[in-house]
Amino acid sequence: MLDLFADEAPWQEPLAPGAVVLRRFAFRAAQSLLDDIGFVVSQSPFRQMVTPGGYTMSVAMTNCGALGWTTDRHGYCYAVRDPLTDKPWPALPLSFASVCRQAAIAAGYASFQPDACLINRYAPGAKLSLHQDKDEPDLRAPIVSVSLGVPAIFQFGGLRRSDPIQRILLEHGDIVVWGGESRLFYHGIQPLKAGFHPMTGEFRYNLTFRQAAEKE
Repeated sequence: MLDLFADEAPWQEPLAPGAVVLRRFAFRAAQSLLDDIGFVVSQSPFRQMVTPGGYTMSVAMTNCGALGWTTDRHGYCYAVRDPLTDKPWPALPLSFASVCRQAAIAAGYASFQPDACLINRYAPGAKLSLHQDKDEPDLRAPIVSVSLGVPAIFQFGGLRRSDPIQRILLEHGDIVVWGGESRLFYHGIQPLKAGFHPMTGEFRYNLTFRQAAEKE
């Protein structure tokens, strides 16, 4: 299907204090990002991780950068090596670093220096339950989250799981950045509805950039 708004300029939508949706910000870089996802996956394949509670996650994941986020029956952590291949995670592609840096600057986080990128692949029905990103040592650094492919409903709450939830449609090329007051807000993705995107087929891809190592 043709995108009738392909030439539309990016714009911003405030989400919460310290949080913003950058609409279509990654649209023009999408093909480069998808190509580089393919390169990363050729070295560190997608896998469905198992949580400490024994639950197999519906989202397929892999990582690139100096550190990669992993989970198993023993807990959540960042690791320098891929436990599946026992090799270092692939380096952060230049296209990833460029889009992330530009988004961080646009959102007011010019000093952000990501060293970890979690790559999520959502098939129809896959979801990410409400959670906080709190495995990082420096919670002053923001999160930069890029959406590619099939649209999804992003849930964004507050500091408590019971706080009211905003539900935001994220489309191909949208980026969400959150930090500051909203850095520890609960968030998630509702089950992905069946759909099709000419660049990704039935899938949605997400790039989540974090600063996972302590900075001097």
